Amino acid sequence: MFFCCCFSVGVFAQEQLPSFKLNRTNQLSADWLIYRPETNHFSLYIPEYHGQTGALYQWVDIRSEQPFPINFTAKKDLSLFIDNQLLFTADSAATYSLDLNQLFKTEKPGRHLLCIWHPTEQPDYNTFGNVSEIRVATPSAPLKNEVWDKARHYPNYNAFIIFLLLIGLLYGGLRTNYTSDFQSLFRVSNFFRYSALEEGLLAKPISSWSSILFVIAFSLSFALVIVAIHTNIQNIVIFNRLFAVSETDITSRILFYAFLIFSFILLKYLFLSLMGYIFDLTPLVSLQYREFIRTFLFMGIFLPLIMVLYLALNTVMPQMVLLVSNIAVSIILVVTALRIAYTLNKKVLLRNLHLFSYICATEIIPLIILLKLIVFNY
Repeated sequence: MFFCCCFSVGVFAQEQLPSFKLNRTNQLSADWLIYRPETNHFSLYIPEYHGQTGALYQWVDIRSEQPFPINFTAKKDLSLFIDNQLLFTADSAATYSLDLNQLFKTEKPGRHLLCIWHPTEQPDYNTFGNVSEIRVATPSAPLKNEVWDKARHYPNYNAFIIFLLLIGLLYGGLRTNYTSDFQSLFRVSNFFRYSALEEGLLAKPISSWSSILFVIAFSLSFALVIVAIHTNIQNIVIFNRLFAVSETDITSRILFYAFLIFSFILLKYLFLSLMGYIFDLTPLVSLQYREFIRTFLFMGIFLPLIMVLYLALNTVMPQMVLLVSNIAVSIILVVTALRIAYTLNKKVLLRNLHLFSYICATEIIPLIILLKLIVFNY
């Protein structure tokens, strides 16, 4: 049906669309069109009026002797057409940079119809932009070098700053109102004491108010770092393939990831209980979960520092910030798994093959999955 639509557009649109002169060559504009089959005309696309659509169009003035570089963020299966000719299909959700003149060979300079189309969702047309050409002049050879500066869509940092302040207030409130729990959790000496697992916050059930508030603070901190990593490369790969999360609303993404992390921490106990029953190691479940909570929450106190680094340096050293963020997330996940194995080894020797299989099922395999989802996709 889509190709029939494109065919009708190619045959009739040129005659029925009022002619107008484009004032830019080899550049995209911000005005996208929608095809109206009942009138066989194009009209300016207005999201509030037309709603969601799978195909958007734009007339572009192409000159073959000049490059036509563009960049955009695409979900998997997004396709680009010019004059009903398929040029590109995204094989995964990512940010792409293309030169349309390399993909579309034409001997006829002039106006051509660009179409972006997705089979199930509306294309994120707001991310389509031109790559600016900047000529750098040097005293010996003026205008000799050409530098292509890829347009980088930096996120709105206001949401990150507001959530960072909220996390600071939350930790401050916890330190004031739950002083003994705060010290039992974040005192460095307690982190290395085996007996500390039976004291303070760790002695309380996870359903207590103080435990829930500490988990919420950690979930928001971890969510900020993960969202910053994904926003930094304009790529929502992890959960966007399963759930429809807005790519432009950073606040909804932060809350979405925080909810997933919070749910993961709470459901971890049910998972351990099930695996403990299967392996007949139920007495270890409580000890393992308390070590999991202690390590996660203790290391989570340093995540706001990663966010401060992100806000300060992302615009000038994005690759370095991305690397540091990924390393920080990896350290939290790996150290948590190692600490749990070390703590359980104090109670039952890991040379027991049965216990080693239990550790692999409850910690090692989930660790590999989380590293693959969060870190190694980038």
